[in-house]
Amino acid sequence: MSEYKVLDASDLEAISQYVPRERILWADEINEEYSHDELSADASYPEMVVKITSAEEASKVMRYANDKHIAVTPRGAGTGLVGSSVAVEKGIMIDTTLMNHFLELDEKNLTLTVEPGVLLMEIGQYVEEKGLFYPPDPGEKTATIGGNISTNAGGMRAVKYGVTRDYVRGLEVVLADGTIMEVGGKVVKNSSGYDLKDLIVGSEGTLCLVTKAILRLLPLPQKNVSLLIPFPTLAQAIGTVPLIVSSNVIPTAVEFMEREVIMDSEEYLGKKFPDNQADAYLLLKFDGASVEEISKYYDSVAQICLEQGALDLLIADTDERAEAIWKARGAFLEAIKGSTTMMDEVDVVVPRSCVNEFVEFVHDLRKEMGIRIKSFGHAGDGNLHVYILRDDMDDKKWAEMLGKAMERMYIKARELKGQVSGEHGIGLAKKPYLKESLPKESMKLMQGIKKAFDPNNILNPHKVCFD
Repeated sequence: MSEYKVLDASDLEAISQYVPRERILWADEINEEYSHDELSADASYPEMVVKITSAEEASKVMRYANDKHIAVTPRGAGTGLVGSSVAVEKGIMIDTTLMNHFLELDEKNLTLTVEPGVLLMEIGQYVEEKGLFYPPDPGEKTATIGGNISTNAGGMRAVKYGVTRDYVRGLEVVLADGTIMEVGGKVVKNSSGYDLKDLIVGSEGTLCLVTKAILRLLPLPQKNVSLLIPFPTLAQAIGTVPLIVSSNVIPTAVEFMEREVIMDSEEYLGKKFPDNQADAYLLLKFDGASVEEISKYYDSVAQICLEQGALDLLIADTDERAEAIWKARGAFLEAIKGSTTMMDEVDVVVPRSCVNEFVEFVHDLRKEMGIRIKSFGHAGDGNLHVYILRDDMDDKKWAEMLGKAMERMYIKARELKGQVSGEHGIGLAKKPYLKESLPKESMKLMQGIKKAFDPNNILNPHKVCFD
């Protein structure tokens, strides 16, 4: 039996004192989308959804939930892939999507202050119009910035620019007991005690609720060029990546892709990929102040690729040419998802020099197990996305094959000194594999941090490091 309070009419009445009733969903008013995230097979409905519009509202709801011992699940757009925003203990779900305002653009300090419900794609459009640049580039552009902060989202530009954590200067958060607190700020350097800000980034809503973020911006690169490079084999393509990265050139992005995934994307989009001569490709992007500057970078990379057996070099130096390639790459997840009845993902990250070994292992595993497994990923930072497809398997066989395939891949990742997740987080789905991959001491420290922030364990229970 759950240790958490089951909500009743008195709780609805109480919460309605803090948040207008029209922004509360109760019982049958809660639609199906709130029961799961983008990929999770486990559905669990919250008993109440509260659509907050301020930190003050969040504070009052959290204080009430803490006093009554009600589980609280923070949620943004619900685009996660590991069950982080699934209300396992039902209770209250706090929806932050109405907190979607731009609060301040500080061009002197190169910062942007936003509420957590602002979408990633909106941030890009907003700052680029002003000649500025927010580098993190996760694949799901309709995700909220609060969700990106929650999982420390990465994306394709991480190889050059880093991940979300590298661009969060400050946060306003609401703790489990309702306390509103600010961490970090607009300062560039800070050695003032433990870095609570960086601890909160990537904590998946288990430590506190983010209600405001101060983001670091850069000047907008004026030009960018993409290279699509076909190789005879995937081994040659991926084997070239360490040579590129160890040269004096840092591409903005280095992606690898196989023909079978490209074909899925073609079918999904109804458009042909710009090239069809190879089974494996590298997709590279470079940015800079001018085409002349960028050409110095990609000329040397082109030479490396040709020396390693590349069949051709396709230069996308116009927006139209680049869009055709990157749109296909951006559709990979939805295309694979549409090709099967159900799927689950392994989001491992391994040292860059080990990417080829892991991908070859996956190829051998799918032959051995006789199931469809598809992969693509960020070759430049070692983060791979591997999808196990259910197709026509019954429930029993699917559970058996999925568990076996995942276990084998996580064991291999550990052998290669990799980690369970590169950018999607742990949530509910990957928790058993995190426990296997980390020392007991690490798990104990994480659990101690969770207890310090949330002594009653009401915030997003059963996620990351807690059973």
